[in-house]
Amino acid sequence: MTDVVLGSQWGDEGKGKLVDILCEDIDVCARCQGGNNAGHTIVVGTTKYDFHMLPSGLVNQNCQNLIGSGVVVHVPSFFEELENLEKKGLDCRDRLFLSSRAHLVFDFHQRTDKLKEAELSENKKSIGTTGKGIGPTYSTKASRSGIRVHHLVSDEPESWNEFKTRLTRLLETRQKRYGDFQYDLEAEITRYAAYREQLKPFVVDSVAFMHKALKENKKILVEGANALMLDIDFGTYPYVTSSSTGIGGVLTGLGIPPKYINNVYGVVKAYTTRVGEGPFPTEQLNQDGEKLQTIGAEYGVTTGRKRRCGWLDLVVLKYSNAINGYTSLNITKLDVLDTFKEIQVGVAYKYNGKVLDSFPEDLYALGKVEVVYETLPGWEVDITQVKTYAELPENAKKYLKYIEDFLDVPVEWVGTGPARESMLVKN
Repeated sequence: MTDVVLGSQWGDEGKGKLVDILCEDIDVCARCQGGNNAGHTIVVGTTKYDFHMLPSGLVNQNCQNLIGSGVVVHVPSFFEELENLEKKGLDCRDRLFLSSRAHLVFDFHQRTDKLKEAELSENKKSIGTTGKGIGPTYSTKASRSGIRVHHLVSDEPESWNEFKTRLTRLLETRQKRYGDFQYDLEAEITRYAAYREQLKPFVVDSVAFMHKALKENKKILVEGANALMLDIDFGTYPYVTSSSTGIGGVLTGLGIPPKYINNVYGVVKAYTTRVGEGPFPTEQLNQDGEKLQTIGAEYGVTTGRKRRCGWLDLVVLKYSNAINGYTSLNITKLDVLDTFKEIQVGVAYKYNGKVLDSFPEDLYALGKVEVVYETLPGWEVDITQVKTYAELPENAKKYLKYIEDFLDVPVEWVGTGPARESMLVKN
């Protein structure tokens, strides 16, 4: 049985907490795409764990964790994140595995990521990336010039030679494109010769790993990074990430067939946020937006950047659900809306006076849409201490019911605070 947790908006929905709760009863937690540009925060008691590349299932000491083939891996960050978790008391090393087919992110990928953003900024067309080298690494992967984990760790001399050759060629091409920026190639090769031995114990054939777990009827949870509106195909291109963040990325990033997918859980923030550039129809550049940002502490886990804030956009969620096919929803951060007398919800887009049938792919059109809002009454009650769904204020329940009815997808969990205990289950 394989269940999947996916972000349904522009990311930062709070997927980590749902993964944490679900991981209490699973055998394997797997990441399928992205890199250390993701950011999941899990709070256990007084301890806060920040995850970027490693699966959040590491919080459960009985859970095995896999970084799949679709993920791009910056090895220094891999070990840094691992060490930070170990310092907080997590025993991870026998439960963490890395696909031999995953591609490697190097420091020069990060350098060129920032150089490209600087170029785009001059023309006011920057994407707003995290600068972690994710996009440049996926580019080298697509151009078949990338370097995979097996090139680094294989005992075959030819493979290590190929690693060094590919690294040299990659650096040369990047320096031709961006200028002769300073980079010590020999020091990098020496550095990775050491990483080679350190990384070997973690590396597995992830296809064999996953299919063994499936054959043994293990309970598997797939943790998606980013969110549907940042998908390279279906997001607000080009203001997107460089991987497939929807249900398709689960299959291609882990090498499993669709028939093994059971539930697809869509994580939805009770309002909408976005980090970086790109159109954002329900964004509130006013006191409401500032209030959402302040109460919600809307700063990125990975970058610390302030998140743009706006009302819940059901047009986005309807489009997201059409692609991912959510079986149920987790509404997070409902408590951020506690003090609003009225709450607006985007229910349709008008363009040139006509209601659009679907989410527009043309960003020029998307930037000009008029959002049609439905105004719902707030509850003006502190719900952070509520222990059951039944105890929620009636207007909070009506808000959740409105979302359910609009999307025709049931709400299964409701987040009312940052701790793992602050998650209500709708029975």
